[in-house]
Amino acid sequence: MPSNKGPIKLGIVGVGKIVRDQHLPALAKDSDYQLVAAASRHGKVDGIPNFPTIEAMLDAVPDLEAVSLCMPPQFRYDAARAALEAGKHVFLEKPPGATVSEVEDLKRIAGKHGVSLFASWHSRYAPAVEAGRAFLASARISSAAIIWKEDVRRWHPNQEWIWAPGGFGVFDPGINALSIATHILPAMFITSAALDFPENRASPVAAHVAFRTSNGVPVTMELDWLQTGPQSWDIVAETDKGKMVLSGGSAKLAIDGKVVHDEPEAEYPMLYRRFAEIVRAGVSDVDLAPLQHVADAFMLGKRNVVEAFLD
Repeated sequence: MPSNKGPIKLGIVGVGKIVRDQHLPALAKDSDYQLVAAASRHGKVDGIPNFPTIEAMLDAVPDLEAVSLCMPPQFRYDAARAALEAGKHVFLEKPPGATVSEVEDLKRIAGKHGVSLFASWHSRYAPAVEAGRAFLASARISSAAIIWKEDVRRWHPNQEWIWAPGGFGVFDPGINALSIATHILPAMFITSAALDFPENRASPVAAHVAFRTSNGVPVTMELDWLQTGPQSWDIVAETDKGKMVLSGGSAKLAIDGKVVHDEPEAEYPMLYRRFAEIVRAGVSDVDLAPLQHVADAFMLGKRNVVEAFLD
């Protein structure tokens, strides 16, 4: 285990858009880490050794202490298992895996080898999430709605893996909403769902989901990947203390139209801060509730075939 003073020697796996946009800038400013290697089939990180596979990286860099896995979820289990069995701490980009059961197995392997596993729900670290959670804890909720509508062509250009089986489709951004909702709302479960699949794709482009909390509060979720113009990432709750709106992916909190919390986004720096905490404490942080809801939506959801999606 790393000392409490020295930086954690980290390798990053899967050098794509999210790594360049978020991981590398966050790591560059974090003294808790020393980025010492990268592994990717296509991308490279300047200034450090690069390898074609995680296995090659693990073999060549024996003093590596942790890895951050950022490849598509369909390919993450084998990489995570290799790292955990080599005694490395593992950071899982969201979603943590392609199935609930494989992430459960990774939890078992991490425990067996005495290393930390982190399911990194980045949207939970949006600036207004904790303020929203505190407000709802003090109020009586009568209903809630999740509205997550964005333009896939803008945010996932030419990324075919998200349309493949196991690629999640619109639930790739939708699981961000679920990671917030499961953190701030009472425990809930799906009662019905309808998923819109383009006729030429294996994953949905839109979803309409109904939940009920354990104490009977209705929650709806609308996901749409064809939203042009302004993008919508909102969670709304009607309560006895007023209408709460978390907007901009939970960057801003308003109560009855009055903004009460608005701070700059710092999700990935906070994720890596949390990872360092659990590594140094020798524990894991793996909440599967958001992934379980996605699995339930696919299990219960009515499949609607809609017009083809063209890039």
